[in-house]
Amino acid sequence: MFISKFIETKLILGGVDGDQATGAVNVPIYQTSTYRQAGLGENTGWEYSRTGNPTRAALEALIAELEGGVAGFAFASGMAATSTVLSLFKAGDRLIISSNVYGGTFRVLDKVFKNLGIHYSIEDTTNLETLETKITPDVKAFFVESPANPLLTVTDLSAVAQIAKNHGLLTIVDNTFMTPYLQRPLELGADIVVHSATKYLGGHSNLVAGLAVTSNKELADRLAFAQNAVGAVLGPFDSFLLIQGIKTLGVRLDRHTENALRIARYLETAEAVKKVYYPGLPTAQGYEINKRQAKNGGAMISFELNGNYDVRKFFKGLKLISLAESLGGVESLVCHPATMTHASIPKEIREKVGITDGLIRLSVGIEKVDDLILDLNSGIQASLT
Repeated sequence: MFISKFIETKLILGGVDGDQATGAVNVPIYQTSTYRQAGLGENTGWEYSRTGNPTRAALEALIAELEGGVAGFAFASGMAATSTVLSLFKAGDRLIISSNVYGGTFRVLDKVFKNLGIHYSIEDTTNLETLETKITPDVKAFFVESPANPLLTVTDLSAVAQIAKNHGLLTIVDNTFMTPYLQRPLELGADIVVHSATKYLGGHSNLVAGLAVTSNKELADRLAFAQNAVGAVLGPFDSFLLIQGIKTLGVRLDRHTENALRIARYLETAEAVKKVYYPGLPTAQGYEINKRQAKNGGAMISFELNGNYDVRKFFKGLKLISLAESLGGVESLVCHPATMTHASIPKEIREKVGITDGLIRLSVGIEKVDDLILDLNSGIQASLT
C-alpha cells in the first residue's frame, strides 16, 4: 500500500482505504450490533459493536495515523472521549489544567470526577517556571489546550511535555481547535490527544463525536479497555460521516484560516474593538511559540468591544453569522462564552482568567470573507449605544 508523507494525502487515503471485498472507494457503514460466529471462540475478529465495529475501526486507524499515534479511539462526543481518558486516573490523583479550557472539561472535573476523588488545579500553563512549582506528589498529569478556549492562549507544548516527563506525569492535549492538519501534539511530546470531532474534523455541523489518540502502547491498552467498559462509543453511521468530513479537512482549513487572518486584521484596526485574541497575529501572546509548533493561527478568534458598545445588540445585528454553540463548521458561528460555552465555570473563576462578560468568540467559516467582514461591521454598528 502506498504511504504518503504528506498529511493532505493521508486525510483522504490514510487509515483503512476503501473496501477490499467490493472495491468500494469508501469504507462501508457496518450498521450492525453483533456478528455471526462459526463456533465457540471462532469469529472473524468482530464480536459486538460496542467492542469493535469495522467502520469505527477505520476511523480510529485514520485518526491514529494523522496524529502519529499507535492507536485511536472514537467516542459518542468530545466529552465522552475526555471522560474516558480521565477515567484512567484514580482517587487521590490531581490534574493540572490550563487556566482557560472548554467549560465542559471544567464541569466534568468539578462536578463528576471530583466526587470520585480525582481533583484538579487551574494553573497558567504558559508560565513554565511557575507551572513547575505547582507540581505536588498527587499531580499525575497536565491537561492542556493550545490555543486554549476561549482566549486562544498558547502553551509551549514541547516544554510542558518535557516538564511532565521529568516528573513522571502524563501530558494530555485537547487538539480540537487545531486538528492534526495544523498541529500534532504527540510529535511534540504529549502522551494523549483528545478531540471534539464534532468541530473541524467533522466540519459540517451534522454529527457529534469525540476522538482520542495515544503514542504509548500501555496507555493504548488501558484506553481500549476503558472504551469498551464505559461504552460511550461512536456509532457506525457517524463514524462514516466523520471519515467523509476528514477527507476535506485540509482544503476547508486552508480557507478557514485564510479568512480568519483577514478578519483578525480587520478587528485589530477597528475602533470599536478593545482587544483581539488570535495567535496568528504578531502582537498576540505566544505568537512565536504557536508559529513554531503549529502551521498557523487556526480559525478561532475572540474579541471584546469597547465599553460604549452593547454585546447583546451586536449579536442581534448580525445577519449572516449565526449565534450558536459549537464551532468548526463550514458556516461561521459566534457565541458568548460567559453565558454559553463557559457558563458552567463560576463567574469569579471566569473573570480571574479573563473570560469577561464582554468576550465574543467567533468560529470563522469558509464563506466569502468580504461578506463576513461586512456582517461583523453591521453587528458593531448595531451595538453602538
